[in-house]
Amino acid sequence: MKTADFDYDLPEELIAQTPLKQRDTSRLLVVDKKSQTYTDHHFHDIINYLNSGDTLVINETKVLPARIFGQRPDTGGKAEVLLLKDLGDDIWECLTRPQKRLKNAKEIVFTDKNSKTLLEAEIIKILPDGITHLKFHYQGIFLEILEKLGTMPLPPYIHKELKDQSRYQTVYAKNLGSAAAPTAGLHFTPELLRELEQKGVKIIKITLHVGLGTFRPVQVDDVKNHQMHSESYEISASAADTINKTKQNGGKIIAVGTTTVRTLETVAEKYGKIKADAGDTNIFIYPGYQFKAIDGLVTNFHLPKSTLLMLVTAFAGNVIKDAYAHAVAEKYRFFSFGDAMLII
Repeated sequence: MKTADFDYDLPEELIAQTPLKQRDTSRLLVVDKKSQTYTDHHFHDIINYLNSGDTLVINETKVLPARIFGQRPDTGGKAEVLLLKDLGDDIWECLTRPQKRLKNAKEIVFTDKNSKTLLEAEIIKILPDGITHLKFHYQGIFLEILEKLGTMPLPPYIHKELKDQSRYQTVYAKNLGSAAAPTAGLHFTPELLRELEQKGVKIIKITLHVGLGTFRPVQVDDVKNHQMHSESYEISASAADTINKTKQNGGKIIAVGTTTVRTLETVAEKYGKIKADAGDTNIFIYPGYQFKAIDGLVTNFHLPKSTLLMLVTAFAGNVIKDAYAHAVAEKYRFFSFGDAMLII
């Protein structure tokens, strides 16, 4: 299967640069897998497609203020660091710029507005593609220091400053650890979630910490040769029990976002059913994959040639090509702050 099969043209004006003021007023394209058809709606209409006995699975990861700016103490040269993954023992996998100028450096220091050093980073290892392993030294609580120094790591295609940082968090975000938001969840409001529960839809939470690999396009001709990024996940025993009971009782499992899909399918592949589990996953889902855990998917419109678009195509089928063309023609908003799709 060729990467070019997942390419499409998108006018620049359809790339959503800012979130809507009211989350659930975004548009919703509902895709019927069985009939391979689609219809236009508003996001709040999703309540008409979920029924009593169904389970909605959401990812409660929270985005770290993971972009921090420091300097080399030896030369005064500036350095930008984006925290990607906690490797333990205060060592983080990071994306650094300009990486070439850090090759002869030993450390980076990070100061507050009063030039007080709050954080020091020892350079442990420099890897390809801008990846660097840094060991951080500090006094106090690391996450509290990040709150003082860091900014939200917005996707590379968003060029406007986000005045309200909370708009890049879901309303249910809880567990800090992501370098990017699980953006399908940005459409939900507390009111809509309550309405779904009142209808009899169960809402359970899992965690997958999103890495920046989610934004990287596939750069090989044959998708089978793509090296998938790894992300950490966790499913509780109560969440697993609810999912399995929903299946047994004939209800549907609706995943909010590709991150939730990757978590559930990883565990289903591993055990044959959903169980309490935690670990890392590099599962790569593309057409031909047989889904074992989910019956429906809420997702945004994804980047061309991305692993996310491949996953969505694997789940929905060839209708996705026409659905995306329709979304472009109807001026749907694309990517992280864009409109949504329900595949069911």
